[in-house]
Amino acid sequence: MAENELLNSTAVDAANEYDASEIQVLEGLEAVRKRPGMYIGSTSTSGLHHLVYEIVDNAIDEALAGYCTEILVQINEGDTITVVDNGRGIPVDIQAQTGKPALEVVYTILHAGGKFGGGGYKVSGGLHGVGGSVVNALSEWMEVRVHKNGNIYEVKFARGSMTQEMTIIGTTDKTGTEVVFKPDPEMFTDTTVYDYDILHTRLREEAFLNAGLRISIQDRREGREQGDEMCYEGGIREFVTFLNTNKTPLHDQVIYVAGQKDDAMAEIAFQYNDSYNETILSFANNVHTPEGGMHEDGFKRALTNVLNAYGKKYKILKDDDKVSGEDCREGITVVISVKLTEAQFEGQTKAKLGNSEIRTLVNNIVSDKLEAFL
Repeated sequence: MAENELLNSTAVDAANEYDASEIQVLEGLEAVRKRPGMYIGSTSTSGLHHLVYEIVDNAIDEALAGYCTEILVQINEGDTITVVDNGRGIPVDIQAQTGKPALEVVYTILHAGGKFGGGGYKVSGGLHGVGGSVVNALSEWMEVRVHKNGNIYEVKFARGSMTQEMTIIGTTDKTGTEVVFKPDPEMFTDTTVYDYDILHTRLREEAFLNAGLRISIQDRREGREQGDEMCYEGGIREFVTFLNTNKTPLHDQVIYVAGQKDDAMAEIAFQYNDSYNETILSFANNVHTPEGGMHEDGFKRALTNVLNAYGKKYKILKDDDKVSGEDCREGITVVISVKLTEAQFEGQTKAKLGNSEIRTLVNNIVSDKLEAFL
């Protein structure tokens, strides 16, 4: 086709012109309502439950910082959610960049939080500073009450917009934050009904990962009333025992190793059972990483190397024999938990950990400690 014909054939009539007026800038939380999947994975039932995890993660960050010992999650009538913690309470003083109270900023501006400069939190699961504001954007309404400085501060929102500025509504002798929200049916078109078991499973995980932290869940919906309180002093050792409940362990003691380098720390607990499957659960800053990542790679590599070296040293393996990684992990139940300041998750839903230095840390801890144990 001749060049001028090509130009003519692609000539665009005025109605289809692509110019600057087509370019949209989404202000504030509009972006979240336009593309919720980018922030919570999906608007199906998994995204609905993810809203709760985002708020709970903020409370757990307070626990990691050493200020929170109890978290309560309630499913209320009408499938609204209440999350209460006894941490320090979200700051209520004026945030310099915006000139607004920090409490309002945290829930109305994306990427606002105490997790960026390293000053507010050393270790955190909610790294992107979008948790509170995303839940706000995707809720029909939200109310936040902060107990701090002897006062109760309250702020209210509807679909991400503030309906009541920060107001002192009473006095208190406690500290902590209470968040109540109702998922927006305009966003969650499949369902807005919470599943107690899904939340219970996740919160139990969080309790195992934070030894000594008390997490309670209550279902207050009529006809479905139930509740549970979870606190595990043994941490991830108890987690492994729990995972092996219906299996026969091959050794009584759960093997536990832990170590730290600079601001990064890792703990690993594992036990072999008589099944043929491997169960590996890994977490980074309390966030479950179902697709694994560097911490799992480090563990797998070290386990294979240590068992092969041990086998050769004690002549269990012939000189040219080698046990494969899969064979080393047959029938193993492992929980890996790492905590680090700058966690690099692949994707906002944090399915995989990308920090290569954690692979080295986990590898070194398992190599040294497991060798000594054997």
